[in-house]
Amino acid sequence: MAMNVGQESESGEDTPMSDINTTPLVDVMLVLLIIFLITVPVVIQTIPVGLPKVRYEATTTKPENVSLTVRGDGAGGCEVYWGLKKVSSEDLLDMAVKKLEDEIKRQGGVENITEETMPEAHIRGDVNTPYKCIGGAVYTMQRAGFSRVGFISEPPPGGSVQRL
Repeated sequence: MAMNVGQESESGEDTPMSDINTTPLVDVMLVLLIIFLITVPVVIQTIPVGLPKVRYEATTTKPENVSLTVRGDGAGGCEVYWGLKKVSSEDLLDMAVKKLEDEIKRQGGVENITEETMPEAHIRGDVNTPYKCIGGAVYTMQRAGFSRVGFISEPPPGGSVQRL
């Protein structure tokens, strides 16, 4: 391993070296980058939640869409309604699968189903409903084959609707 101390001039004296060794600088920067990549997720801890600030978009209601209403029963349980009929989790899965099968038959087979003709599930959830209730309804509808599951909300009273 050799060390460059500068070039010799014609008079035999060494001239100063003008090259800077950047290896230590790069090493320090890489170590700092690794430290920040490790510590930033630890520092950013978010718990306070107040979510439903909703973006309002007009929903197109099609007859093949499924309208669900989900709410808590007050005792830690969940109530799910298909239209106006109260259903259990098993009934919800069976009804959703039957709805998709009927829609496939109505359109003449799976090959005729497109993104636009695929039925959607619209869920209206009470603001005080536990997450497990709404999450369970979403999971059940996706398990049945509904690829588009959306939420229905209402704008606040007396205010104009703003796009976020």
